Amino acid sequence: MGKNVAQKLIDSHLVSGEAVQGKEVNIRIDQTITQDATGTMAYLQFEAMGVPRVKTKLSVSYVDHNTLQYGGFENADDHRFLQTLASKYGIYFSRPGNGICHQVHLERFGVPGQTLLGSDSHTPTSGGIGMLCIGAGGLDVAVAMGGGAFSLTYPKVVLVNLKGKLKPWVSAKDIILELLRRMTVKGGVGKIIEYGGPGVASLTVPERATITNMGAELGATTSVFPSDGVTKDFLLAQDRVKDWSELVADADAKYDEHIDIDLAKVEPMIAQPHMPDKVCKVSDIEGMKVDQVCVGSCTNSSYRDLMVVSDVFKKGGHKVHPEVSMTVSPGSKQVLDMLALNKGLSHLIEAGARILESACGPCIGNGQSPPSGGVSLRTFNRNFEGRSGTKDGKVYLCSPEVAAAAAIYGVVTDPRKLGKYPKIAQPKKFLIDDSMVIAPTKDPSKVNVMRGPNIQPLPKAVALADGLKGKVLIKLGDNITTDDITPAGTWLKYRSNVPKYSESVFSQIDAKFHEKAKAAGGGFVLGGENYGQGSSREHAALCPMYLGIKAIVAKSFARIHKDNLVNFGILPLTFENPADYDAIAAGDELELPGLKAALSSGGQVILKDLANGKQFKLKHGYSPRQVDTIIAGGTLNYTTAKAK
Repeated sequence: MGKNVAQKLIDSHLVSGEAVQGKEVNIRIDQTITQDATGTMAYLQFEAMGVPRVKTKLSVSYVDHNTLQYGGFENADDHRFLQTLASKYGIYFSRPGNGICHQVHLERFGVPGQTLLGSDSHTPTSGGIGMLCIGAGGLDVAVAMGGGAFSLTYPKVVLVNLKGKLKPWVSAKDIILELLRRMTVKGGVGKIIEYGGPGVASLTVPERATITNMGAELGATTSVFPSDGVTKDFLLAQDRVKDWSELVADADAKYDEHIDIDLAKVEPMIAQPHMPDKVCKVSDIEGMKVDQVCVGSCTNSSYRDLMVVSDVFKKGGHKVHPEVSMTVSPGSKQVLDMLALNKGLSHLIEAGARILESACGPCIGNGQSPPSGGVSLRTFNRNFEGRSGTKDGKVYLCSPEVAAAAAIYGVVTDPRKLGKYPKIAQPKKFLIDDSMVIAPTKDPSKVNVMRGPNIQPLPKAVALADGLKGKVLIKLGDNITTDDITPAGTWLKYRSNVPKYSESVFSQIDAKFHEKAKAAGGGFVLGGENYGQGSSREHAALCPMYLGIKAIVAKSFARIHKDNLVNFGILPLTFENPADYDAIAAGDELELPGLKAALSSGGQVILKDLANGKQFKLKHGYSPRQVDTIIAGGTLNYTTAKAK
């Protein structure tokens, strides 16, 4: 039987395990990426392993999240730490201003057929050129840099069969929004989304990358396109055609699910607050007043995206509406340079748009918070409540075309009313300037890793006790995000200082949570469906561990966050009967007796509610490796013990 693209990628990198759905396998990792919000912790963990040099084919450390060096020394110190450590350990360093990691990696480093592990949930972006790209916690990335395999459950593969061609004013963002409308934010859990069909050939690599990028919002393991002639043309234009190889599904490849999308029938779409799957047609909410428009992010900041927006303003002689604030964030220095060369940048400035640096910026809550109760249309990938920095801000997710129309008219407007659609061809040759990527030193002995006072030692996890007891410190609902657990924005400057960052845990829900957790000596967290969705931010597990959280009991978990909890020795457990969630109250005293025996034997985990005398059956779904990891107190303890 033939193989699909996803199976070819996994099987060609298989280190151990059976290629059987639901079984854990270990795969070899060719490349890794980190960004500065997650990278400092990942590299502290890598250092703790005692490996003198990275063992991957390529590892790149990007600075793209906290590029605003405001309010103190923390960000600047961390960037200096990242640069010196990268030089010493064989890692390439992308300087602040060079661009967003996913956009730059797609342009300059992605290789069809290879694997990429990144400490950012939108790592699947480079799946747009036929890579197997998976977002993970920083500790998983550290292990991969040290030569270790990455463990995952062999996934189902869903074929999204594309046919036809997009109509004018409809773009790749509308395709992934339509898929989110159908599948929801948890519809991709345990699955790889593979794109195929005759419609694939009509999509450029940047358009494909928009789709794979936002596949993270489906909860999918990753998303992938084939590597074909379109991929070859893109790499040729990036002066990297030597990196190209064909990778397509066999004619008799099988898939677990099929979803058909006729591109000609897709309309301009928009995601409403406060979830990426709350999608409707733009025409359904047309006329709503808009206060802010932000174009950019790793989803929609390519040369094509920004030139389309620029051309809309230029050809129509339009200006930004006087009651709208508009910003544009180019995805990379390459994009910014080419915009300037082709006068696209000057047209945006003349129209009244504010140009931000090539970085994540507003997407992670660093700047450009909308006004109180304001409506913000963004070409970003997430619109969780409060993520923008304004608690009551109403953030909508849309395409660059929809964003441009709203910026011009001051209300949500169907872009098909703008007239003739701009034709932006892919350049035959992109501007190539890699001077802001610094290669590692050839003599590590001469490099002194520089650490600022904000970089604190790694908190140490302790081995699992045979029984756990504690109070329910907080009871939460469905779709709790990693932003709810450890917020981004201004808190991110404490990413290297876990004691300080732990003060943010659940602060948007209960400002005193960290004090309660410390006073109680730790305890339990109760969650609903899809607990821990969103960012791969491992601090959402690391900080609760520091506060003494022993277990998270929920109806279901997002993939990356569940893995992160295991990595830091916190038990992620699910109810055998989800209705049992209702029988437990905040403040109840809980007990998990006989844990080691239950986990080691694969027996039933029992939860006792000492407040009401009830007992509940729990599931864990851990692999034998994860059981050993939990008992050891986390991956760092487990890996260190195995190395001795």
